[in-house]
Amino acid sequence: MATITGDTARAYNDLVEINKTAAKGYQEAAEGASSADLKAKFSQFSQQRAQFASELSQHAQQYGISTEEGNTVEGLVADAAAAVHRGWINIKSAITGQDDSAILGECETGDAVALQSYETALKASELPAEARNVLQKQHGEILSAKNWVTQQKGTR
Repeated sequence: MATITGDTARAYNDLVEINKTAAKGYQEAAEGASSADLKAKFSQFSQQRAQFASELSQHAQQYGISTEEGNTVEGLVADAAAAVHRGWINIKSAITGQDDSAILGECETGDAVALQSYETALKASELPAEARNVLQKQHGEILSAKNWVTQQKGTR
């Protein structure tokens, strides 16, 4: 089995953190949404992202990457940006009286950031085929979620 080092290891760590943060962000969105269908869908996305983080952590361990020690500068920056994103969900829902459209907009932004991170990771030349398949699958599901959020935003 190939050993992953350098930028690819950092990318894995970043993706684990981004998914953990997205799980929290979607849970907060579910709590802040006023419509029952959004609450349910946001909860589903939260569980999905928690599963992605777990899957990536387990996968990373197979390649000798410890995602628990992943406090790289890049990871801290991504986590800080994601924490700011979560804060915006809280601020916007408080300011707008739990405006579902504003919450959807923040979720859309968070997913766009996640997609960019996946695309960066997928460009790594040393990424083994099995890892690439996992990342491509998760990227596709996040893209699908983002498209759903964008569609919902246009109807509220």
